[in-house]
Amino acid sequence: MEEQSRRSATLTRQHAALSGDIEKLQTQQGSIEPKLAKQLKDLSVAVGTTPVTGPGLTVTLKDAPPEVVKDNPDVDADWLVIHQQDIQAVVNALWTGGADAISIQNHRVISTTGIKCVGNSVVLHGVPYLPPYKITAIGDRRKLQRALNDSKYIENLQDYVVKFQLGYEVKNESNVAMPAYEGTLDLQSATVPGFERTPSASPTSSGR
Repeated sequence: MEEQSRRSATLTRQHAALSGDIEKLQTQQGSIEPKLAKQLKDLSVAVGTTPVTGPGLTVTLKDAPPEVVKDNPDVDADWLVIHQQDIQAVVNALWTGGADAISIQNHRVISTTGIKCVGNSVVLHGVPYLPPYKITAIGDRRKLQRALNDSKYIENLQDYVVKFQLGYEVKNESNVAMPAYEGTLDLQSATVPGFERTPSASPTSSGR
């Protein structure tokens, strides 16, 4: 994920610099060279500022159903809901699996997009969303699935899926039409999470 973030930061700087050069040329000459236009187009695809289509998969995450919550009054409520860390773990795994593009709740995200949890909702681009959370990636479906399977965090999340019926579903997509990224291209800093699903916090262990 760190490598993806560094690559994204480099591409973003190149995109910004090239966009600035092209804007100056358009002001001075009224047109731009086809070579520069192609470079900008290629960078726009890599950065995420243009729509893309292709095969991929969708991961859907859900809170535990109400009856499970009702039947487990002594269980820590944090174990029964989807957190921003769960969403981020899926996104990180998909980037690791070579995703060409990712969206959350049908909104395009890039590797530097911040995912924030406020109460029982997740805020993306300033808009709060409630579960189920749908995370879609475009790319080689076998590699994407393998990356999900190899994630230690997601492996631990499966304990909660089994124990408390948290929703975790992976669906293959034959063709996904994904919109362009509309957020800021500035690098964003992440906050330290207040909850994390670690083996020590597993519902099958003796403590958190």
